[in-house]
Amino acid sequence: MRIGIFTDTYPPFINGVSTSIQMLENALRKKGHKVFIVTVNPDDMKYHFEDNGRIIRIPGIPTGIYDYRLTTFYPIKAVNTIKDWNLDIIHTHTEFGIGTFARVIGKQFDIPVVHTYHTMYEDYVHYITKGYFDKSSKKIVEYLTKFYCDKTIEELIVPTKKTYDLFKEKYKYDRNVHIIPTGIETERFYREKIDVEKLNQMKKNLGINDKDVVVLFVGRIASEKSVDFLIENHVNIVKKYKNCKLLIVGDGPDLEEYKKLAKKCKIENNVIFTGRVPWNEIPIYYNVSDIFVTASHTETQGLTVIEAMASSLPVVALNDESFRNVVIDSLTGYLFDSKKEYVNRMLELVSSDEKRKKMGTQARINSGTYSSKYFAERVLDVYRLALKGRPLKKDKSFMARLKNTIKRGFHGQ
Repeated sequence: MRIGIFTDTYPPFINGVSTSIQMLENALRKKGHKVFIVTVNPDDMKYHFEDNGRIIRIPGIPTGIYDYRLTTFYPIKAVNTIKDWNLDIIHTHTEFGIGTFARVIGKQFDIPVVHTYHTMYEDYVHYITKGYFDKSSKKIVEYLTKFYCDKTIEELIVPTKKTYDLFKEKYKYDRNVHIIPTGIETERFYREKIDVEKLNQMKKNLGINDKDVVVLFVGRIASEKSVDFLIENHVNIVKKYKNCKLLIVGDGPDLEEYKKLAKKCKIENNVIFTGRVPWNEIPIYYNVSDIFVTASHTETQGLTVIEAMASSLPVVALNDESFRNVVIDSLTGYLFDSKKEYVNRMLELVSSDEKRKKMGTQARINSGTYSSKYFAERVLDVYRLALKGRPLKKDKSFMARLKNTIKRGFHGQ
């Protein structure tokens, strides 16, 4: 199958969507499918054609929201290359510039479009409105989402029942919605895959010793992730266990504010901020840690939770539907509903190495459910449904080379 993935975020960007796309791409290629990428150029206002023309990076204008850039709806320079790809299916992972372009291409060349809805945009309206007109803005988001996902695609994929319910119960979406939890390359996070020398060097760089119990958060450092909740409640943990350190991995608009908060709470020596880190080093950060925590209330799935479980870490997470489907309470970690419950659960785990290891072992076993292999198989089932019996296409460039070879053979006779 010849698959075109259209996305606004792709490595070197580091976020949940980017990670899931690269994982899907690798898994599909391992199964013998041809995968092509259309994405944004994060560095300059030029077109970049990479990997023998398999990846197109389209120039975009910075939006001011993290590292995202907005492209034009019809970047002409990319069209002929995409036409030559002779795609069977288009899989979009964005509702913005690149996503709109994908739909135009799908209609122009009669290619069915499958879309994955990654982000609960209603939770992010405040970044644009700054608190004004939130209600009306959310109605606009609802209208645009319904239009985008109802009128221009063949099949819709969502990662959790929480997102499924958004479409079916709130938006009254009457077409197919496929719940496919995003997979990860779980093997990347296995402890036996981590270089011991790099692990020890990382501990040294972070100021972590063997007696420390390390509590980890990985993600965007922004208000909707509730990092302030983790810092403020870490005070009560440090009171009892001074060797407990909170490791916060990631970057975002509130990083400096949270550094000030840690200082205000007088636990700056027990809170470590890394800022942005390279994608290939992320597994090491998980494996220098003992417990993974999150109080985020805006996740569609929470890929970091699965990464933590693959790293044999027990997870302590907010009792939100996104995490409820992944974390089995009292088996692979704990779910909490209040500050008091969070602190009590954390104290249980910090105090017991045996309990951490037992839950961590079970977490690793359960993480296998979210492997990239199974994820790719389920996505392929949706592709086949969208194709509706259409014959698969052939590589035009290969056929052109074959014709030229035959032609040269005739001329040589």
